[in-house]
Order: sequence, then C-alpha cells, then structure tokens
Amino acid sequence: MEIKKIAMAGTLESSDVQIMLSQGRDGITFDLVSDVAKQFDDAIKATITAVLALYGVDNAEVKVVDKGALDMVIKARAMTAVQRALDLADEPNWEVM
Repeated sequence: MEIKKIAMAGTLESSDVQIMLSQGRDGITFDLVSDVAKQFDDAIKATITAVLALYGVDNAEVKVVDKGALDMVIKARAMTAVQRALDLADEPNWEVM
C-alpha cells in the first residue's frame, strides 16, 4: 500500500515514542533519535518495519523520536501512524493486532 498522507502518533513524554510517516521512494528509510540507540536501534527499526510489512507498506520515510518506549508501545504507535497515513483510522485492520 502507498502512504496517502503524512501521519504522526505518540508523544515526546518519557517512556513514549513519536513516529512520523511520510511517503518514501526507495524502500523504508529511518531517521531515529534515541538515548538508547546504541543498544536498541536495530530492535526499534525491526518492530516498526514489521508493522509496515503487515500493512503492505514498502516505501516510507520514518522519523522516530524515542524516549525509552517499550516494544509494545513502539508497535502500538507504529500501527496508529500507519493507519492514519493510509487513511484507515476509521477502519482498523484487526487481523494485524
């Protein structure tokens, strides 16, 4: 699926993550800012990439500002951002949950 509009989910509060998605051209690209990037950079990217794959998104620019979010929070924020970006916010894909 192709991203229809720029979308964001999450906050900049402690233990949360803010994810912004926009249309990409060359696969999935990341701009990740995190205090724990050295330890969890790959895990954060893998979680978001997995969510994008569930929705069939192949091209996206992903901007992430992590404030120490747990994996389940990252997944929830990514799902929300994807649904907003694909304009599916009123019709969630329950199968991916």
